[in-house]
Amino acid sequence: MLFDNHSHTKFSADSEMLAKDAVETAKKQGLGIVFTEHIDFSYPGELNFIFDPKEYWREYEPLRSESVRLGVEVGLVPGERQQAEAFIDEVPFDEVIGSIHLVDGHDIYEKDGYEGKTQDEMYRRYFHLMKEMVSSNPYIDILGHIDYISRYAPYEESGIQYARWTEDIDAVLRAVIETETVLELNTRRFGIPINFKQLVPVYKRYRELGGRYVAIGSDAHTADVIGAYFDVAEQFAEACALIPVTFGRRKMIRLK
Repeated sequence: MLFDNHSHTKFSADSEMLAKDAVETAKKQGLGIVFTEHIDFSYPGELNFIFDPKEYWREYEPLRSESVRLGVEVGLVPGERQQAEAFIDEVPFDEVIGSIHLVDGHDIYEKDGYEGKTQDEMYRRYFHLMKEMVSSNPYIDILGHIDYISRYAPYEESGIQYARWTEDIDAVLRAVIETETVLELNTRRFGIPINFKQLVPVYKRYRELGGRYVAIGSDAHTADVIGAYFDVAEQFAEACALIPVTFGRRKMIRLK
């Protein structure tokens, strides 16, 4: 059984999805699911991406099973490792995703962070920060959505182009492998073929450098997106000779 390793319910500030709806949808699709609620301690916008882990656990622990797991997605920011580790120690999370949502204090979603920067400057800074955060935050299990910036960057061609940023991307991939972190295969942008085709050389290079595993995730904020494009993701992983995994009690579980 595959798992959707990345989903957000009402405990995330940008989601109102109910856990029961998510579990029911995953079950209908023959999938397991991991809830990975957002924790971003220094988010600069109006939303409050902080939740009480003990409250989360009290409400959702009864749902926890072989097919339903409880995790967290930590926004990786320099200087916040101690705070993040203390948060994670509050409850026995099954899985921890680490993701870059902010670059130098600016939300990647907002356009103001791109002002006055060329695409090369912005993307190289993004990858450099990602590499540094993976290397200095060994508590994470999964590096979330390596192509997150592609969703929102206001450039004519926003996709991750391996040939253009080879050294920068390789530095991230090496950090992932050296820290025994798993690279996520996020299907959020897979509805448009060019989006996942651009990622093929990235994941093939990950395999070439010694990467073996991927954690497939939809990044669902609504139940109808759970498991979206997982058929494409399975084919993608197979083409890159990568093995889908999930986590339970912070231990990696191979799914094939």
